[in-house]
Amino acid sequence: MSPPMSARDFIEALRAEGVRVEEVGDWEHHNRNHKGPWGPVHGVMIHHTVTSGAEETVQLCRDGHSSLPGPLCHGVITKDGTVHLVGYGRANHAGLGDDDVLRAVIAEKGLPPDNEANTDGNRYFYGFECENLGDGEDPWPAAQLAAIERAAAAICRHHGWTERSVIGHLEWQPGKVDPRGFTMNSIRERIRDRLK
Repeated sequence: MSPPMSARDFIEALRAEGVRVEEVGDWEHHNRNHKGPWGPVHGVMIHHTVTSGAEETVQLCRDGHSSLPGPLCHGVITKDGTVHLVGYGRANHAGLGDDDVLRAVIAEKGLPPDNEANTDGNRYFYGFECENLGDGEDPWPAAQLAAIERAAAAICRHHGWTERSVIGHLEWQPGKVDPRGFTMNSIRERIRDRLK
């Protein structure tokens, strides 16, 4: 069980891992904490945005939309490998997911199939939205995949977690397909190697 790191520790951990960071507005205080607690944190969740264009993607993830207010994540990872920090605290990214998956993440064991949505993931996960159309055709540039690896590893390193604490949205909530275009196992292998 880990309390979330401070916003300053978060950005410093990312930079120490070699992540190129851009701060967007008052990201350190932009959150949904009035809707419920954030923490204890247990892992990192990776998403794709179904958008194209860095500026529009970052704006959407910061502000959200009429049916889902922002922030929609903590960091937006654009195609060039920059991590744009858009919020810190509770964010609307994970939604309801499977409590069996959460238990597996906490225990750092293999993930069971996600077959129910009964647990508030926004409370327990750091979230990164990655700029990609999510159609299986839109490429994932090497710089972007490296940034996903580095950002997730930075959080794992801070908390003393292994790569098993990093999951995709598709592994958490039934019906979700993101991220699409690479496998979470391949990213976890990269994170494992980086943490060594």
